[in-house]
Amino acid sequence: MREYILVFAVALAATYAATPMVRRLAIRIGAITPVRDRDVHSTPIPRLGGVAILIGFLTAVAVGGRLPHLHCLIRSEAGFCGPSGGGTEIRGIVVGAVIVTLVGAIDDLREMDWLTKLAGQIIAAGAMAYSGVQLLSLPILGVTVLPAPVLMVVTVVIVLVTTNAVNFIDGLDGLAAGIVGIAALAFFIYVYGLSHSYNPPNVFSTATFVSAATLGCCVGFLPHNFHPARLFMGDAGALLLGLLLAASTIAFVGNVDPAVEVEGNAQLATYLPIVLPLAVMMIPLLDMTLAVIRRTRRGQSPWSPDAQHLQHQMLRIGHSHPGAVLMLYLWAAIIAFGAVSLAYVQGPIPLLTIGVAILAALWLTGRLPKWLESRRL
Repeated sequence: MREYILVFAVALAATYAATPMVRRLAIRIGAITPVRDRDVHSTPIPRLGGVAILIGFLTAVAVGGRLPHLHCLIRSEAGFCGPSGGGTEIRGIVVGAVIVTLVGAIDDLREMDWLTKLAGQIIAAGAMAYSGVQLLSLPILGVTVLPAPVLMVVTVVIVLVTTNAVNFIDGLDGLAAGIVGIAALAFFIYVYGLSHSYNPPNVFSTATFVSAATLGCCVGFLPHNFHPARLFMGDAGALLLGLLLAASTIAFVGNVDPAVEVEGNAQLATYLPIVLPLAVMMIPLLDMTLAVIRRTRRGQSPWSPDAQHLQHQMLRIGHSHPGAVLMLYLWAAIIAFGAVSLAYVQGPIPLLTIGVAILAALWLTGRLPKWLESRRL
């Protein structure tokens, strides 16, 4: 755990330190978000924050490669610390991260058409898959092994869905970074805990390392990005964070042993490798799904921008800008940590706790603005 804490701290510090420099660069080269009808900010804000997040992640990889236990994961050949190591996967994730950040940065400077941007994401996903970050099997009905071409396609699709889901939710200051940070933390807790159940226990895996580094990057970027934001992450950041989440998910799901039982609800834990990635990304996935349905019903492209995302609906209810962000954080945390608790805590207590939390979140979402307004009168 100490090495993961160090990875988290290094990613946090490097991202935090790099962000002001990237902000100055963005202003100098003209990477500035104009005020558009669908936006909630009233003044132009520089973007390109994804470059700072990439610097934080690459620094965490460099430091991790020098640590006593993680060096075998980063410098060797498999997805875990064992006889064969894990560096090929990490190198593939680094290559994919650089590619997708470059694609997003170009889009932040001069907007690409959606097809070119999609092609860049496919290249990044393909680079990761080629290096070994791909599904080897699915934990369905035991272990289901599908043909290699099918698994490759599924891997690329997961990356595309996750990157675009994070991009869709990036509409308020601090929203995407916070939700991805919550998702990374929940995922880290589950994967690290499950790793202790292996025989022999092995907590050093690609999924755990990437989750810890992603969490550090998000926490380091948030002080500069929370309302009022001094720098937006832009497509460079949204696509990068989505790719890192997808990488940890794929590295975990493709190698999990469904026969391993955790301390809590063992039957549920069998399906958690599939359920948990969906749970931790529920808010971005829901927002993307609703946006695609909404736009296709109008006869528009699914990538056509509008001002009807979940964050915009929260503002219409009456929440302030930071209040809407915090409410969406709450929903993300309830879903993500609720799913993890179901695997580790026996009995009805997790379900009761989740139920109470959901009722409280529903009240806060719908009634808090009116209650606060009544207190002011």
